[in-house]
Order: sequence, then C-alpha cells, then structure tokens
Amino acid sequence: MNTKKITDTAERKKLKRKARKAAPAKAKRAAGVARGSMKRKVKKMVKGQRKR
Repeated sequence: MNTKKITDTAERKKLKRKARKAAPAKAKRAAGVARGSMKRKVKKMVKGQRKR
C-alpha cells in the first residue's frame, strides 16, 4: 500500500494497519527452509574484517 502522499502520521498508520488486516495471510515457511537461506554467506573471516 502506498501511503506516501498522506502527511498525517496517525492517519497513515491507521490506513496501513487496515491494509495489513485486509491482506490475505502469508503462507507458512516450508519445514526444510532456513530463515536466512537467501542471505549472502560469509566464507572465511580474517581478523579485523567486517562480516558483510
């Protein structure tokens, strides 16, 4: 839902909540699928490097 044009925060929040409630429920995640399966994997760490 696009609420960019609504400037009033409370009104925007109300519309977003309404849309979320009206939206169909999301399907459950498959049993074998890990939550971070799409994440870029960290191969090997070297001291002093950032992870991602």
